[in-house]
Order: sequence, then C-alpha cells, then structure tokens
Amino acid sequence: MSAPDAGASPNSAYRSFGEQSLHYFIRDHAAIPNTPIDSPAAWRGVDMAAREVEWRIPVGAEVLAELDESLDRSEAAGTSLQSVHLDPQSMPRLQEAARSWRRDLAEGRGFVVLTGLPVERWGESRSGLAFWMIGHALGVPGAQNANDELLGHVIDYGETSASPNVRLYRTASNIGFHCDAADVVGLLCLEKAVSGGASRIASSVAIWNALFAQDPDAAKLLFEPFAVDRRDEQPPDQRPFFEMPPCRFDEKGMLRTFYHGEYFRSAQRLDEVGTLSPERLSALDQYDAIGNDPNNRLDMHLAPGDIQFISNHTIVHARTEYEDAPDRKRHLLRLWLSLD
Repeated sequence: MSAPDAGASPNSAYRSFGEQSLHYFIRDHAAIPNTPIDSPAAWRGVDMAAREVEWRIPVGAEVLAELDESLDRSEAAGTSLQSVHLDPQSMPRLQEAARSWRRDLAEGRGFVVLTGLPVERWGESRSGLAFWMIGHALGVPGAQNANDELLGHVIDYGETSASPNVRLYRTASNIGFHCDAADVVGLLCLEKAVSGGASRIASSVAIWNALFAQDPDAAKLLFEPFAVDRRDEQPPDQRPFFEMPPCRFDEKGMLRTFYHGEYFRSAQRLDEVGTLSPERLSALDQYDAIGNDPNNRLDMHLAPGDIQFISNHTIVHARTEYEDAPDRKRHLLRLWLSLD
C-alpha cells in the first residue's frame, strides 16, 4: 500500500489513488469514547449468520435488464472502462436499488452481498464493466494504486507469502484482518476455489467494544498513530512508512477504523520505526483474537456472480487459505469506492 498522497485523476469517471485515499483517511475526531459504542454496525457474526436473508440480496431481473442494455451500448461504442460513468438519470432501477445498498454500507451493518450476476454468460470483460457500472451507482470508483489499477484481479500468481513486500491477495495464503484505503471495497466472484478461500469479515465497532471491555488501555491506544509499512511502494523521495491512528470517533458517535495488523507489525523491520512496545503488540494481538473468535467473525464463500461490498470504516476483512482446481483458478475482481 502506498501512502495517501494527493494526485488528480485524468477525468471524472474515477478518483486517483491519492484522491480516494485522502477522502478515506481524513476522518473527523472529537474524543476517545469512554463507554461501548451503540451502533447498527456493532454486530456479532453468530447473530448475522442467522440473518442472511437481510444481507444476501438478489440483484433482480429488472436491474439485470438495465445492465444488459447499458453494456450493449457501451460495447457497441467501444467505450473504455476509464471513461464510463453514470448520469444520475440513467438506469433508474439500478440507482434506486443502490440507494438501499448505500444506506446499509454507510449507516447500517456495513456490508451487503449481491447475488445473481450472469458472469458465465457475460465473460470476464463484460462482467468487469457491469461491476464498474454498479460501483458508479453506489459511489465514485477509484484507483487502487499509483499505477491507476481500477479493477484489481484477486488471483494466485504463485508468489511466495514469505517475502516482506508481497501483496498477499496475489497468493493463496491466509490474509489477516485489515481495511483498504477506500470507503468501500467490492469483490465480484468470477471463479471460486476448489476448497477454502472463505471471505471473513467482522465488525470493527464490535471488536473495539469487546477490547474496551477487557482492556480499556489497549482500546485507547488505537487512537494513537501507528506506523504503516508501505512495502517498498513509496515514491523515491518519501519514507517507507506513513503514520495513521487506527481509530477515530466523531461528534455523531461514529467509530471509523483503519486497521492493518500485518502492516502495523511488519513496519518494525524498518530502522525508522523500530520495535513496537509490548503494550501496542498486546493491543494488536487482542484485536486479532477478538475478531477471529468464531462468535464474532462471519465467514462466507462467494459463488460466481456474487458481489460483496463492505465498508472499510466499520468492517475488517480477511481471507482463509485456499486451493485451486487443477484446470482453473479462483478469480475475483476488486473495486474500491468513495461514498460522498
């Protein structure tokens, strides 16, 4: 991950990596809370699993018909992904549905899973364009790195997870709880693994509440800046890390979290950072343990045609190790969004 440096996007169809990162990282802060936080985003996985009908939502035939018509027009015109954006008056059924999904993300539980996209019929390119259009109905898509990668490909490239600079989404390894540098991250499943590869999410609000109950001092440490490892992706004239408080709490009583346990810990390899204090390491260890408690986490397997959208402010996400089939690889498309 690069630092949240500003930079202008070439057109209005998406935000640059710097623009989107700054939008996400600039979080209002009023005070450190002294009581547990009451929020619809504070949920336990064991309870949410029993309410699957609320968050697993079919896209619907009318929305799919609108998408097909718009895809036909865009493909006939040879429109590039970088120049596609939705007029507020276009695709009214999609935009109406997206308003409800946006409320779930910004004001509710913090995640939604859409089902029923015909990715086998559409193919990878058309599916990616449809994903981009859905993203535009929700918010403003943004680049995922300084190279203007707009749709990331989450696939095993055979890289070793032992390298300190590897991006774990390019492997089949476990990925620990973290947030991405955007308001919302979306994953569209094109191919699933033969085994493993569960998408694991947990409420960062509920985790903080539990941490506050068992170790208030550790919970309050998360409002102090932590060094975040840039994994050697920084510009030549900048430091190999940046500093960011994991938690911010605003006057409206909303807790917004940026958590990346692996990058907080790996920053210790840098001479400019040094070893984390025992208190900080304990806070990270407790945070991860609470999130991984089977009663707190929610595991789901995405099937081809499923889209998972989650708020990086109120949800931390992870992934379990997986195995590919001999003749095909697990393949997801990733989209980052800003919600204005």
